Amino acid sequence: MTLAQKIKVTNTPKKILTLDGGGIRGMITVEILSKIESLLRKEYNNDEYVLADYFDYISGTSTGAIIATCLSLGWSVDTVRDFYEKSGAQMFDKSSIFKRFQYSYEDTELKKLLQQEFGTNTTLGTSKLKTLLMMVMRNANTDSPWPISNNPHAKYNDKQRDDCNLQLPLWQLVRASTAAPTFFPPEKITLGKDRKYPFVFVDGGITMYNNPSFQTFLMSTLGAYKLNWETGEDKMLIISLGTGTCLEGGSDLTPSDMNLLYNAKSLPSALMNAALHEQDILCRSMGKCVYGESIDNELEDLQGAEANISGGMNLFSYARYNAELSRKGLDALGLDHIEPEDVQMLDSVEHIKELQQVGKALAKKVCLSHFKGFL
Repeated sequence: MTLAQKIKVTNTPKKILTLDGGGIRGMITVEILSKIESLLRKEYNNDEYVLADYFDYISGTSTGAIIATCLSLGWSVDTVRDFYEKSGAQMFDKSSIFKRFQYSYEDTELKKLLQQEFGTNTTLGTSKLKTLLMMVMRNANTDSPWPISNNPHAKYNDKQRDDCNLQLPLWQLVRASTAAPTFFPPEKITLGKDRKYPFVFVDGGITMYNNPSFQTFLMSTLGAYKLNWETGEDKMLIISLGTGTCLEGGSDLTPSDMNLLYNAKSLPSALMNAALHEQDILCRSMGKCVYGESIDNELEDLQGAEANISGGMNLFSYARYNAELSRKGLDALGLDHIEPEDVQMLDSVEHIKELQQVGKALAKKVCLSHFKGFL
């Protein structure tokens, strides 16, 4: 099926995949994706089947933007895994001691990797993308989130515009989405040919769309985006994948610990956690949640009729897979040999194997019944 066919409004239900930000913890996401791909290959009796064959729209923030782009280009999950295993350490290239007051890691190697894999001259409007693709970044100049997609009907994707987003380099947009403050330097992107619009972009994880699920739903259905996909629990499926939460990460914290360095280091993660929970709650309350772990002790998992907003909506079917990276959460996954602090940080490249174990344990919860009606 071509991208144009996937975009077109038909009687065929639409399937959306959304991927959270979270640095190298994206390895958790990769292992869940592997299980989904494996189940679909078995269902369709096709060992070459990839997630771009199934999903119509794939979106991601930060590390999720890297994975989403790979999948939209038609990569198998095995290929994505190989990329992360071989390149994870290169992505986190320590900056010089003189620059560490600005950011911890250089972006030179990351840029090279993205240009090598996606192509230096490949743009957001490339025909190589097999699905709709959206990635989130934050424009520091305008102080606003920028969820950018390759939707040909979107206002700023009009090819007659001088500042058409479809002309922007794909690798550079992905790089901008991964520019986590204090971790990486920002990315400067210039829009326009005749009239120049230079903007500084940072990681989309510090917007409300670190979990881009509900934003992707809006970009699929709001009239302004001109896709106008139909809503309904039998007409749209959203599969949302997280990179883990750290609910006990500051249990021993005291007021004196909250100095400038602590805040600089913890702020990105704190914002990411707040954003992913908000988007998750919106999706569970406005859609029909077919699977999701407990959000907190009050809301629990928001499944069933009592979870819906008064009057009921069920605008789509929704499944959320995410792990709690606390001692309690890891024990519940049967991973009592993994130390929480080894898998909680966004830059734990030396613990990729442990992150993969978390992802594989969580992937056991994925089953085709969550995709019922969309196969």
